[in-house]
Amino acid sequence: MHRFFTLLLSILLSVITLQVFADEPSSGEMSQEEAEYYAWATEFVSSLNKQTGTVTLPNKVASLNLGDEYYYLSPEDAERVLVEAWGNPPDDTHLGMIFPAQYSPLDAGAWGVLIEYSEEGYVDDSDARDIDYDDLLEDMQADTREASEYRTQQGYETIELVGWAAKPYYDATQHKLHWAKELKFGNDPDHTLNYNLRVLGRKGVLSLNFIADMSQLQEIEGSLDSVMQVAHFDPGYRYDEFNPDVDKVAAYGIGALVAGKVLAKTGLLAAGLLLLKKFWFVIVAGFYGIAKLFRRK
Repeated sequence: MHRFFTLLLSILLSVITLQVFADEPSSGEMSQEEAEYYAWATEFVSSLNKQTGTVTLPNKVASLNLGDEYYYLSPEDAERVLVEAWGNPPDDTHLGMIFPAQYSPLDAGAWGVLIEYSEEGYVDDSDARDIDYDDLLEDMQADTREASEYRTQQGYETIELVGWAAKPYYDATQHKLHWAKELKFGNDPDHTLNYNLRVLGRKGVLSLNFIADMSQLQEIEGSLDSVMQVAHFDPGYRYDEFNPDVDKVAAYGIGALVAGKVLAKTGLLAAGLLLLKKFWFVIVAGFYGIAKLFRRK
């Protein structure tokens, strides 16, 4: 792993001008480090098992109807993307990832959706109509400032919740909630997008978190409806099947789902992906046309 990032840093320092080649690079056009990276990237993408159609998630409570528009990576493959390719710390709690069919995880324009499930009970949605999301945002920004101070004490860069990138919206018919936050890390002029989708179920909540940057907001909003239709609970776990006599009720409502933890893991993942796009794969993929190669797979 350390060797991989050393190779990337070496390539970054050696690149002066970006040029996209129509054909695959020949060995004579690459240094040894660049050739090693190219070989690694090609093998990495080829080794991913991209699943389409209907996929049952590992926890057996929900499924994905992907069609040909998206593909799914298992928790094992998704973990490889998050850790080996995107440089995040290991985490074995997620249920995999969804990607648009036109993107490889190593494409410069790639974005993905991390899937998680929290079985903390049935979330009562009766408060959805009464929430003042402007007031909620102010509370969340205050919490973020407090958390940011703690981060700086621990040697990490500051974080700021700039505002809503998309205001929270709850679809009471589908029992699906979505919203987006705009985050700023340190002095970085490029902000991070934290787009969240929640699917309410009988026993818990399915989380679909978009890992992307602010420049992709319009693209993700254009894909939101189709992504919302991808995930659904299986029979026996659907929201409308709640039985108050036997089922647990969550200790929070819609407002708390939105507020959540301001420093949610996916926000940090998005920041890592933004860094990666700016300094690594944009340069290398652009220099060698790797993105074009991946799209042919």
